[in-house]
Amino acid sequence: MVPTYKHALIVGAGPGLSASLARLFSSEGMTVSLAARSIDDLADLCSETGAKAFTCDTTSADDVDALFAARDSDPDVVVYNPSARVRGPFIEIDREATKQAIMVTAYGGFLVAQEAAKRMVPNGHGAILFTGASASVKGYVQSASFAMGKFALRGMAQSMARELHPKGIHIGHFNIDGGIRNINRPERIDAPDNPDSMLDPDAIAQSYLHFLKQDRSSWAWELELRPWVENF
Repeated sequence: MVPTYKHALIVGAGPGLSASLARLFSSEGMTVSLAARSIDDLADLCSETGAKAFTCDTTSADDVDALFAARDSDPDVVVYNPSARVRGPFIEIDREATKQAIMVTAYGGFLVAQEAAKRMVPNGHGAILFTGASASVKGYVQSASFAMGKFALRGMAQSMARELHPKGIHIGHFNIDGGIRNINRPERIDAPDNPDSMLDPDAIAQSYLHFLKQDRSSWAWELELRPWVENF
């Protein structure tokens, strides 16, 4: 059986992948809500997609509770996108900044997913999707905080899938193994001699939608997406 979805909540919304997801979900007939620490730059996207925007600090249980309580109806798709990192030599990275990075990347994902699952499980229907990264499966030099947060998020998603798939809740972790194209950032634009070397956010969004349309007889819990030119 292929489930259908009506209400999507995208947490950690911004101009990149989240915007592509909002446009695609809206075009599929879903009602869309957006949540971010600051929603000042979401007005145009809301106007384009008919979405509502909510302010939320995902590291705050009170904020997350208020986010779900503020909606007119419970979401049956929730996407968790926020992440944070502290770069630098391991013996020098700031402890408090590292703690905050892990809170945003992993603990915030737990808070949002728990509130979503509380509402989905009684209905036996829903999907909770997590945006991962290369650091979800391999730790890089001077990026320990990001690896800790993303490893934790992936581990939670895997555990949730084992527990919640049999209850009708589709859990997905997406390993975005490469840079996402962003026309507003010069370092995130494909070089003329290396086309499609960056992941297209619209193409990533299509993969999220395909995941949602999987027949439950063959549900995946994880997808890895990487540019065709990657050789590592």
